[in-house]
Amino acid sequence: MSRSEAQPGLPFPEDAQVEVRRSARRRRTVSAYRDGDRTVVLIPARMTRAEEREWVAVMLERLAKQDRKLRPSDRDLLARATELSRTWLTGRAKPASVRWVGNQGSRWGSCTPVDRTIRLSSRLQGMPPWVVDYVLVHELAHLLVPGHGPDFWALVDEFPRTERARGYLEGVSATAGLNLSDD
Repeated sequence: MSRSEAQPGLPFPEDAQVEVRRSARRRRTVSAYRDGDRTVVLIPARMTRAEEREWVAVMLERLAKQDRKLRPSDRDLLARATELSRTWLTGRAKPASVRWVGNQGSRWGSCTPVDRTIRLSSRLQGMPPWVVDYVLVHELAHLLVPGHGPDFWALVDEFPRTERARGYLEGVSATAGLNLSDD
């Protein structure tokens, strides 16, 4: 079902492409996933068209909620950075802005202390929230201490999942054949 085939009033974005796949083997469950720009919704063959429309709307909302959690907006990133600063850095790191960028080929994040801006690689989108939190804490620490000396790492190590997140990012980097580091 594409947007043009959708019933009026359903919460489809204008550019949404939805494909409904019916299965005689599927008895009760409904599931959905993204396939590029398209959303695929899997439903039992016995469902009526009205039930199909209902379930498509439900599944699109679930996926949208999941997307918001895994891909927070720049505004959400700034709010999260502020919260992390309060929690782990006694509120001393005060970023002016935090945003996603797609041009960071050799790092997970970067910080410009002069204007207090933080940029996170869009490669982090979809990673577990605690990994993004670690990168935020790392960049927030740069607002307080330049470089990667002992004072810097003492601040970053206040975040309880530092080693786990660093290991995760090293694994992602190695698996993808990237040469990304946080040092």
